[in-house]
Amino acid sequence: MRSAFPIRIKCHHSVLQVKNERMKISMFLLSLIFGIQSIVAQQTKELNSPDGKLAFSISLTAEGVPEYTVSFTGKPVVVASELGISDWKKNLEIKDILLSKKDTIWKQVYGERMLVRDSYNEMDIKLIRKGKDQQSIQLQVRAYNEGIAFRYQFTEGVNGGSYLHITGESTEFNFQPDTKAWFVARAQALHQLMPLKGWPDESDRPLTLELPNGLFACLAEAEMTNYARTKFRLNPAKPNSIQTSIYGEVDEIAPFHSPWRVIMVAENAGQLLANNDLILNLNPPCAIKNTAWIKPGKVMREGSLSTAGGMKLVDFAAARHLQYIHFDAGWYGFENAIASDATTVNVDPRRNPKNDLDLQQVIKYAKSKGLGVILYVNQRALAAQLDTILPLYHSWGVAGVKFGFVQVGSHRWTTWLHEAIRKCAKYELMVDIHDEYRPTGFTRTYPNLITQEGVRGNEEMPDANNNTTLPFTRYIAGPADYTYCYYFRKELGHPTRFIQNTSAHQLALPVVFYSPFQFLFWYDKPEDYQGEPELEFWEAIPTVWDDTKVLCGEISKYIAVARKSGDAWFIGTITNTDARNLKIPLDFLPKGKKFTATVYSDDATVNTRTKVAIKKMTVDSSTILDVKLLASGGEAVWIRPVK
Repeated sequence: MRSAFPIRIKCHHSVLQVKNERMKISMFLLSLIFGIQSIVAQQTKELNSPDGKLAFSISLTAEGVPEYTVSFTGKPVVVASELGISDWKKNLEIKDILLSKKDTIWKQVYGERMLVRDSYNEMDIKLIRKGKDQQSIQLQVRAYNEGIAFRYQFTEGVNGGSYLHITGESTEFNFQPDTKAWFVARAQALHQLMPLKGWPDESDRPLTLELPNGLFACLAEAEMTNYARTKFRLNPAKPNSIQTSIYGEVDEIAPFHSPWRVIMVAENAGQLLANNDLILNLNPPCAIKNTAWIKPGKVMREGSLSTAGGMKLVDFAAARHLQYIHFDAGWYGFENAIASDATTVNVDPRRNPKNDLDLQQVIKYAKSKGLGVILYVNQRALAAQLDTILPLYHSWGVAGVKFGFVQVGSHRWTTWLHEAIRKCAKYELMVDIHDEYRPTGFTRTYPNLITQEGVRGNEEMPDANNNTTLPFTRYIAGPADYTYCYYFRKELGHPTRFIQNTSAHQLALPVVFYSPFQFLFWYDKPEDYQGEPELEFWEAIPTVWDDTKVLCGEISKYIAVARKSGDAWFIGTITNTDARNLKIPLDFLPKGKKFTATVYSDDATVNTRTKVAIKKMTVDSSTILDVKLLASGGEAVWIRPVK
């Protein structure tokens, strides 16, 4: 091979001189080659969002380690951070890059808005591992206006699928000093604003961050259906560094991909919630052909587990414009016992010693009133009897199943859970998953997964600081079943465990907190109701929406959300444990039209047990609501066109 650099040696030099000269030239050529390799290794590939504000860049270090950054309008979001999965961490080189883009609008079966825009630029990077038969892995990166998402893809080999044993990820998220995170160790714990040091444990996702340059970010996970749950831990070797931490090992066969790692970016915290369609966009389209049977709605829990209690609740639910009643744990025996049988009504004697529940009679009566019935089943029975109980419940006319105490960490139970949801769809059963499960957008693909808990709701009776934190943290991932109470108050006979917030605060929550199943009156009973007029608001609100606007808010301080259904708008506003005054413009209303706004607010002078004042006013798009909130208070507004 002829060198690109000609070697010239004078003939009168000695042989030794010639050898020395050649050695110097060889060393020069080697250093030049390595220098070129180093330059190539450090070449940066960049991907921008459609609006050009977000930028993702990737390069390889001299050791062949993929390293990336994320910036927003030139401001750093994620500084140089490593990428890698299992033993794909170093000695890599970029083989090919494929660029593409997408910009479409899709219609939801139901959601926080009817139409969702899915617009992104994509970069698929083929990485080759040196010295190991040129094996390859693909890093798929998408840049949305709302954030950056990437995942690792294992392609099928020449001789068919390859067996995969994924032991972990080395995905990093490095930030500038003074970045703070809204840390939460588990799904139903309290969030704490902490620096990126001294965490007592791993943090659950999504993880909202406040950056020193004034931006907000959120680390999330999407399409986590066949993998192990991810949390976030501090990197002990680097300051201001967060690492992914998967629950356990993953064994699969290629082709296969990891869940999406998501970095949402916003200029204010409310935008993170407003942009949470990004999680849905990172999941496949709806896989259910006929979705007519999927009907979100309001639900009330039946606590007596008796026929009389069920019939009474049906009457109350029908009168209060609810759509479902729910029989909770105990209807088929002690849920944790291996002997429990979810095919047979056999009430746990600790719940109802009389064991006088005729479930079929209640289901039939509920149907006559236009209501459906949802049944609770613990994972013990689900795992042992799933293929038996699903066709059975379908034959009974059951509308849905609430999964209880499911295991959510390991690869095994993650795949089992999502397969169980698919099986429920086959028998036209809607699903509500309780306890620690966090959504990652699977509801787009299987919308019979209506909602899930994974939130510190009214079972724990949290204060208003918790409630004004959740929209900017947990609800970014998707809907949550908060299990609202209304009458469970200290002044109404519950002195030791009671609602910590005002009545108007509680009234506004089902607008602030999105869930297609809204469980209302969780610990309440039909006899608690004494005609309180403000409950017309709960009777009127739907649980899914045509459009949603986050009007204003600060994490753990306050939030106002407006949601549209038909030609009506509903506004929910809540504050933390501080009183505050807010100005809320109604400029989202159509211009040139008049509306009647019914306002429900806290007022100690009102002569009812719940102290909620109701007033009506005419408003239009130029109106600015003057909202005065008591400490731990709230306000609900129902806006309808003037007739």
